[in-house]
Amino acid sequence: MKQIDIDDELYQYIASNTQSIGESASTILRRLLNLSGEKILTANVELTQNNQTATTSTATLKSSDPTAAETTKKQTPVAHAPVQQKSDNVFNVLNKEELAMQKGVVGRFLFILSAFYRTHKTDFSAVLDIKGRDRVYFATSKEDLVNSGSSMNPKNITDSEYWVMTNSNTTRKKMMLHEVALCLGYSAEQAEKIRDYL
Repeated sequence: MKQIDIDDELYQYIASNTQSIGESASTILRRLLNLSGEKILTANVELTQNNQTATTSTATLKSSDPTAAETTKKQTPVAHAPVQQKSDNVFNVLNKEELAMQKGVVGRFLFILSAFYRTHKTDFSAVLDIKGRDRVYFATSKEDLVNSGSSMNPKNITDSEYWVMTNSNTTRKKMMLHEVALCLGYSAEQAEKIRDYL
């Protein structure tokens, strides 16, 4: 799979066209460009947003026509050094428009935690170590949270087997998001940025 580097504005445009959670950028672009099937040879596309234009060439060499494959080679630009894949960064998954549509602080809290889970599924169990003095914040079942204290108001983190205590004030929820970010390997500066999304 080829990797390309795109600016933040273009990324936000692609992300704003997401139709389902976890949809890949390739899927979104294929839909926006009306590309489908296995015999796509080239597509030259101009995406314009805020008076900036990005031209992209894509190629799928699944055709059995050798002359078509040769044409594709000529039209495909020379690739620069590989761009480090950014799929393991929650900022690439978190859609601010969708975040703004969430109902209240609890809705935004769960939405951000869900984005963390989608981004870091294999490492997400680290959040189970985040606890208060007398309270458990995360668990793998509703019962574990209910049994760990009173008035927990446990909620499921969407599309995951994890549950989180939501009966806390906004400051505590921000602190929890900050701790989640740190335990998943984000810098203190990134953790503060995530906390401020709430």
